[in-house]
Parts: sequence; C-alpha cells; structure tokens
Amino acid sequence: MLPAEWHLTQDVDDFLARAGDFLRSRPALHNTPLTDIEKLRVHRPDALGPLTAVFGRLESGNEVHAVSYLTPRGRLGLTPLTVEQADALAAHLAGLGHSPASVIADHHTATAYADSWQRHTGAAPALFWRTHLYRLGTLTPPRPQPQGRGRLAGGTDRDHVVRWCREFCVDVGEQSSIDLIDAGSWDHSRFGDRHFTFWETPEGTPVSMAAATSVIGGMVRIDPVYTPAHLRGHGYAGAVTVEASRAALAAGATDVVLFTDPDNPTSNALYQRIGYVHIADFAGYVFSHDAPQAG
Repeated sequence: MLPAEWHLTQDVDDFLARAGDFLRSRPALHNTPLTDIEKLRVHRPDALGPLTAVFGRLESGNEVHAVSYLTPRGRLGLTPLTVEQADALAAHLAGLGHSPASVIADHHTATAYADSWQRHTGAAPALFWRTHLYRLGTLTPPRPQPQGRGRLAGGTDRDHVVRWCREFCVDVGEQSSIDLIDAGSWDHSRFGDRHFTFWETPEGTPVSMAAATSVIGGMVRIDPVYTPAHLRGHGYAGAVTVEASRAALAAGATDVVLFTDPDNPTSNALYQRIGYVHIADFAGYVFSHDAPQAG
C-alpha cells in the first residue's frame, strides 16, 4: 500500500469532490466536520474575514483516510487520527506556516494533535472543551410528558430565538458567539442556519427551545437545547428535544446526534431516557491563548 500523505487545498468544492464520500461514510462521528465545512462552502471566505479556510485530506492510492480543516478564525477540526497521523499533520501545518488557534476532535485525536503541536512549535495546549457525543437509537417520548405542544419557530419568533441563544451562550461561557450576536452577525454565528423548535404551554407560551442543523450527509445535530433557569425541572427540555428529533427523522435524517456536558448528569440521563446512546467523547484545546476562537 502506498504511504498516506496529507494534501491541502483552499478549494472547498474540489475538496468535497474528493473527500465528501469519506465524510458521509460516518455521519454521526463526522457530524461537526460535515456542518462546519458546509457552512464554509456556503459562506465563502470573503464573508468570514480576510483569511481563507484550508482543507486537508489524508490520502493513499486515491483513498481518503482522514480529513482536517482550518477555519478562517483559526479553529482546526479533525476526523479521527492515529498518533502518527496527527503528528504528520502537525509537522506539515507547522512547516507551511499555518498556526491553528485551537483544535477540536474526538478526545484521542485532539489530545494526540495537541501534544504533537506543542512538540513541533512549543505552543502549550490548554483544554477548554470536553463533551460526550450521543446518537439517537429508538426515540422514546418522556412519560409523563409535560402539558403543551411542540411548534416550529417561524420568522416572527426571531427576536425570541436570538435572545434565548444569547442566554444559552452566557450560561456556557461561549463568548465568541455572544460577540457575533451583539455585533448583529447572527447569520454568521453557529446558530444562523439552524431550525428551531419551541415547547409551548397550553396557553401558547414558549418554555423551552431546541435547534437542529439541516440534514447533511444523512445527519442532523440537535444543538443547542435551552430552557430558561426559572422554567427548568418541568420536563420541557426532554419534550422539546423529542420534538426536534422527530422533525429531524421526518426530514430524512438517518443519524441524529447531540453533544452533552460530561459534568451534567441530569442532561446525560435525560437524553439516554429518550433514546440517545453515548458513542464517543470529544475534546478541544486552545494553543497559547487565554480563550479559543470560534470557527
């Protein structure tokens, strides 16, 4: 077998023509690359800033084994890599003068890359993100279900959606998204292309919200799920997640996934009760900065 080599390009269309089948081969595990690269394809670099995204594929004999992408704001995303593959990529990027601000990937890959990047550049990594990845098995509505109903958010709900997304970002410390929202750059935030579902009381008052990506490669990611603090503890989050998951399946998704905070046993137990199964752990490291830059 020919040795695998990293090939980099700034042409997203050529990259997807060569690596798209690989990305779609494991849609649950590749959910973040699928959505991130699609956003980079739709919102070309001139809309995101002066820098250009860089896309990489690890290829041997015309077969793609892994993918990397460096966003204009410096976030490096990776599909699963061995320690050797991560080291080869770190050496390649460093040799070409690329300098990622942060990396996110499955825990093994992110840690391997962070260690390699430090060896090659001296930039010390700091862990800023840990999460569990869940994939929907058999959707199981909660019992008892809270009173009310699910409703897709429409254009007249925009202010409500934006406000709750900002509150969610405050809760989780997602400053980069707060900055985009406050600057009026909603469409370029990670929420701008989402589809939102409300859970409403019988009187029609929204009490919880779940967002979902469009179907990409057969995959939909539910993100975020948010209930204002004073409304928690009534089962609204479970109910709205079921509604958003049901809508994803109706739209044709074969893989519905979501990320959870490992330190929140309540949400992890909730998602398992409604049919989600833990399949992987993910991590993010920032390099020589106090905080990561969002992509």
